[in-house]
Amino acid sequence: MTLLFEQEVEPDFDFPCQEVAREVIQAALDYEEFPFEPEISLTLTDNQGIQEINREFRNIDAPTDVLSFPMVDYPAPGDYSTLEEMPDIFHPQTGELLLGDIVISVPRVKEQAVSYGHSEKREFAFLIAHSMMHLFGYDHMTEIEAEDMFSRQEEVLKRLNITRD
Repeated sequence: MTLLFEQEVEPDFDFPCQEVAREVIQAALDYEEFPFEPEISLTLTDNQGIQEINREFRNIDAPTDVLSFPMVDYPAPGDYSTLEEMPDIFHPQTGELLLGDIVISVPRVKEQAVSYGHSEKREFAFLIAHSMMHLFGYDHMTEIEAEDMFSRQEEVLKRLNITRD
């Protein structure tokens, strides 16, 4: 796995955020039994930065906690059976599957950790697990989809013992 990690702001978390990101991403890949080596981009930004991205790509002029940009169209969530037939989703030099991009607002991680009464590490890991499910094609537009997606991301965090404090 290649993780392209970019910090537009200094997160000053009390945990090694790049290491935690790698652990959560790998746990999600393992949980989903993802059959390819992926390339994933993770950018840490502030509320203004994520608001600009949200406005540009989603026409929503407001900050949010996390944005996910999957690079793959799946026949169904978690269905990886046809990916080999899509050569344009693989990096030409490395052969890694270009899974997608994750953008996280550091101030929102901090605010939501306080609001939900758990650690910043838990909130950060939750947002990455959530985004990974989006990168695998899952969504939460209906109650059934949300239940499936949220149970998957919680299982990833449970396997890492990153639970609510």
